[in-house]
Amino acid sequence: MRGPMADQQTGTEVDIEAIAATARAGLAAADDEAALESWRVAQLGRKGVLTSVLRQLAGLPIEERRRIGAEANALKTELEAALESRRLSLAGERLAATVAGGQVDVTLPGRTKRVGRLHPITQTLREMTDIFVSMGFAVTEGPEVETDYYNFGALLIAPDHPARDMQDTLYIDYQRDGAYPFMLRTHTSPNQVRFMEQHQPPIRVVVPGRCYRNEATDPTHEWMITQIELLAVDEGISLADLKGTLFEFAKRMFGQERKVRFRCDYFPYVEPGVDMSIDCFLCGGEGCRMCHNEGWIEIMGAGMVHPQILTNMGYDAERVTGFAAGIGAERVCLLRNGIEDIRSFYQNDLRFLEQF
Repeated sequence: MRGPMADQQTGTEVDIEAIAATARAGLAAADDEAALESWRVAQLGRKGVLTSVLRQLAGLPIEERRRIGAEANALKTELEAALESRRLSLAGERLAATVAGGQVDVTLPGRTKRVGRLHPITQTLREMTDIFVSMGFAVTEGPEVETDYYNFGALLIAPDHPARDMQDTLYIDYQRDGAYPFMLRTHTSPNQVRFMEQHQPPIRVVVPGRCYRNEATDPTHEWMITQIELLAVDEGISLADLKGTLFEFAKRMFGQERKVRFRCDYFPYVEPGVDMSIDCFLCGGEGCRMCHNEGWIEIMGAGMVHPQILTNMGYDAERVTGFAAGIGAERVCLLRNGIEDIRSFYQNDLRFLEQF
């Protein structure tokens, strides 16, 4: 670096080499964190020496401005690196002194940081989704606040239909023409309707998400559940395709040795409707507390998509058919882990959650 530089407006001189020498000496003399911070403020701070030098550059001739500016910026970079190095050096000295004084046993293992994990229902939902994705289903999601049409009407559940009692829901406090048109969805089926409105067959989608019902909570019921539904619509789809898909899911989810049973059941938006059960994996079908001594555990409802729904979506119900099914992630997680109370999932008890 060259000798002093004169500010032609103020007549003051700036000696970069002198500033550098003073700064290096001050840094070497700093022996703790407080001294380092005082040095940083004096040399590199907003009102520090180098900042003052850089502010004077505007009054210099262009050549001097370039030369002095380059030297000042180079010195600033050097001092910033030297400051970090000095901090690390002092930290090492403090550690060495602590070890020498017997205050730290360096042979002990380090303290590991606590790492969070996915909620057990999220883990289960992702595993279920991955199974269906591996069979060719795409994942789609939709709104949790729905209209009466998508949640009930489009699924052939009229205002006076008894199925509404089974899915008593939570309405949004907003009236229109004396009614409450918005609600928290009671199942993820509304998004199947939304998807069919926007797509033509072939369709193969899986719809995961939270659902809400006005339930009296008990060991087997919660006001919020996590559901996953699947929908397939194409030419030639039959009940055999539904059974094959769900049988494969049951084997992957509950074990390859599982037996599956299908029985007729009623759901307003499928025809015919079935419920699917698996043989109890605790007693092997002999009967126990888990299966209520029946030997079978019901896990989901399913069926062939009602032709009227296909027609309402603009499809040719004489040409295409489809199947749908729905299962709760909480129920799967309860069964697989032998958990007796669904409320345990949402009580934020780490003693319970850390087991997963």
